[in-house]
Amino acid sequence: MGFAGVVSSGLQAALLLARGRADGLGLVGEDRGAALRSFWAMGFCVPAVIALRVMVWLGGKLPADAAHVMARDLMVYAVATLGFAVASFQLMPMLGKQKQWPRFIAAWNWCNVIENTLVVLGAVPGLLGAPPIVDEAAQLITMGWALWIEWYAIRVSLSVSPLVAAWLLVVDETVGLVVASIGAGLGGG
Repeated sequence: MGFAGVVSSGLQAALLLARGRADGLGLVGEDRGAALRSFWAMGFCVPAVIALRVMVWLGGKLPADAAHVMARDLMVYAVATLGFAVASFQLMPMLGKQKQWPRFIAAWNWCNVIENTLVVLGAVPGLLGAPPIVDEAAQLITMGWALWIEWYAIRVSLSVSPLVAAWLLVVDETVGLVVASIGAGLGGG
């Protein structure tokens, strides 16, 4: 399958999973190649990373080192994504799920595109000057949905309990927070 086919299948899978449809897993492969190809999803998340930083700047002031800040944000995103992939791979033997990891990481990567898009959409009302209650509700709803998508994708791709899926979700968020904290230490704003 070519690039366009992989992307189409991956995004369709993520959209189905975002709607609570486990049959979306059938659109992502179960082998190592599918897992590797799913990292193309990272490129589709870059616009969301850029959009979120630009939204922050629109609400405040463009820093003198804007290029540095943007590069740092993109680097933090890449390291956090790859960091969780490595961490989850290392955790699979403990869960007895090594064989399911390629399908899991493929679904997880493609769902990241939908999740990041939701986070951007949740920030739009505030950017447009919506009342705080509308802004906060939009952010809460879209962030909640994004977290639910990840939890659901973990649960169905690995066939684990809701609690184990929640634990892996917390691992992912922790990796992201640690990497973001280190990135923040690199300066800029």
